[in-house]
Amino acid sequence: MTTPPGPVQAEPEAARPTSLSPSRASDFMQCPLLYRFRVIDRLPEKPSEAATRGTLVHAVLERLFDHPAAERTAPRAKALIPGQWDRLLESKPELSELFAEDDGGERLARWLGEAESLVERWFTLEDPTRLEPVEREFFVEAELESGLRLRGIIDRVDVAPTGEVRIVDYKTGKAPRAEYADGALFQMKFYALVVWRLRQVLPRRLQLVYLGSGDVLTYDPVMGDLERVERKLLALWEAIREATDSGEWRPRPTKLCGWCDHRAVCPEFGGTPPVYPLPVVRRDGAEGAPGGAAAERPAGE
Repeated sequence: MTTPPGPVQAEPEAARPTSLSPSRASDFMQCPLLYRFRVIDRLPEKPSEAATRGTLVHAVLERLFDHPAAERTAPRAKALIPGQWDRLLESKPELSELFAEDDGGERLARWLGEAESLVERWFTLEDPTRLEPVEREFFVEAELESGLRLRGIIDRVDVAPTGEVRIVDYKTGKAPRAEYADGALFQMKFYALVVWRLRQVLPRRLQLVYLGSGDVLTYDPVMGDLERVERKLLALWEAIREATDSGEWRPRPTKLCGWCDHRAVCPEFGGTPPVYPLPVVRRDGAEGAPGGAAAERPAGE
């Protein structure tokens, strides 16, 4: 007896971008073509050990605050790692590919040990027994007067007894050099802008906790910062809209290209992008068919 085939998993339909997050804004600033591959084409990307370790550590630090203050110790936090790893595998089975060829389990054990070290280092930077976050893994979304929707997930929000707000983000990598600090703070200023738009509260402090190097970067924003970020985001969004209409997404080669999953379809590496899946809007406002001439032009020309 022939077993009927299971349902075919449909590819997600391409759609025009409707909102902006810190990650996607950074993608476009890094390389417009990368933004297209991730947001418009939704090309799959292989999971990485570093990114998955970051997700695991974030989950552990979030769950630790479920426990009473006195129980928020390093041993308790490290004990949460195996369970959180199992939860990650359950929600994203594809992560098992990371250690598919690790027959002896040595790479997985080493990787989990690295996660333990990052979690343990956090206790040298902050004292969770003295913290009572108001929000953890806090999804925020706000619409600007222009209609642009901003959205993101804040790792932690602390509120002092006096009402002052602190936004905290955990990074499992190393702190950037001083000349790159502004780029690192862009995400935090983005969040501060969204909180301001949502609650009319200017966060007192933005704090980046770098577990990879044991550094804490803090910044106290002023209204001028948020106004500049808003202007930057509006200009960025206008550029994204123009690229969406024209189908012209230019690659921007940098040293980061070496870590990109999409080199095989990138013109900078001899590849050809997929046919553009959205209608191309000509300068006169008329729409062309998906993958029109403007879309097929090599993005690097």
